[in-house]
Amino acid sequence: MCVRVHITLDESLVRELDRRVGSRRRSAYIARAVEQALDDDRRWELIGAAVGAVDDGGHDWDEDASGWVRAQRRADDRRLG
Repeated sequence: MCVRVHITLDESLVRELDRRVGSRRRSAYIARAVEQALDDDRRWELIGAAVGAVDDGGHDWDEDASGWVRAQRRADDRRLG
């Protein structure tokens, strides 16, 4: 179900919008832009909630991260070379 909303945009923004998508496609374009912005906001909220979830120390890679990565790669039988 679609709901009509009233928004106010700067005139220059509307001119550019019309030039790019046409006046008859404004709503669809704006709806996609809002969906993308909300999706970005949700992702940032998830990232913010995850901050601090992994301890800062006590990892196998703390002493030599590049050496740890090389060892992981060598231990993977699926890797070539």
